[in-house]
Amino acid sequence: MTHEELEDAVPLYAVGALERVERQALEAHLLSGCASCHQALKEYQSVAAVLPFGLKSTAPPRALKAKIMAARTPASVAAEPAPKAPSLEPGEWMNHLFPPETSARTRSLGWALGFAALAAVAVGGYLAWTSYTRLADDTAKLAQLEAQAAAAGSKLAALQQQLAERDKSLLQLRDELQQRMLEANELRDQLIQREAELEDTRVQLTQRGGRPRTPHDELAALLRMPDVKAVSLTGTDMAKGASGVLLYDDRTHKVWLYSVNLPECPNGTTYQLWAIQDKPVSVGMFHMDSGETAHLLVKQLPTFLSAKKFAVSLEPPGGRPQPTGPLYLVSHS
Repeated sequence: MTHEELEDAVPLYAVGALERVERQALEAHLLSGCASCHQALKEYQSVAAVLPFGLKSTAPPRALKAKIMAARTPASVAAEPAPKAPSLEPGEWMNHLFPPETSARTRSLGWALGFAALAAVAVGGYLAWTSYTRLADDTAKLAQLEAQAAAAGSKLAALQQQLAERDKSLLQLRDELQQRMLEANELRDQLIQREAELEDTRVQLTQRGGRPRTPHDELAALLRMPDVKAVSLTGTDMAKGASGVLLYDDRTHKVWLYSVNLPECPNGTTYQLWAIQDKPVSVGMFHMDSGETAHLLVKQLPTFLSAKKFAVSLEPPGGRPQPTGPLYLVSHS
């Protein structure tokens, strides 16, 4: 046998489809150290190992064994020559490695079986590779779906926790609102009672011939009330020794500005009080005469709570819609 014929017989040898003579010749060739045939045998054996996983087992016909046994008669067994022991005489080792061909029928049958085995190996390998690839894709998709489900579960748990915290906060705010409403109702009742008491006192004083209440009396009464808003004003570089206090009554929306140590107004000028919101808004004007050290200004200011700052400036007679003169008093809040 030539090297090409031996190389073509490697696939059949990997699946055990060679006859004894051909198998012995190929084994002797492999023992001689042919590297290409060794490599081809390893590749075909690795494919043949997975071949059974891609084939379906089919039961043979019941009459097949009887036909095979009937075809192999004792006469044919006796006629088959016994294998000749290898000789070490010169020229005999080639006959051992490459025995003569038996018959054309046996050779064609071996080639047919070899091609059939090779086709079976190829189909089995393709089916095994397809199954492995599909299994790997399904495993990757399953892992991705599990990761997505875990992430969605984490987000859901976080949302549920946030909702629980918001519900708790809403309950606390509702309780605080109810408490504030109760306190506001109590304060309203107290204010109504105080107003009634003040009105009774004023009537009694009037009946007894007492003097009517002055803004200073109202200022003194406001200073004793704990709920009155108070803002302090300090003098600027124009009047470092001056100061003032601004009181606000939320019930009447009145403001009382009590200022001390302001310089007298020169040349007919006047002081003007400003409530600074987005822009300065005039609250009222007052005048300091010579020798006067304190003054009380009482005005209505419904927008007191929205003001960010208060200031007193010196303006021309009649005041101005916006501050134009120097500032003498400024609040810190």
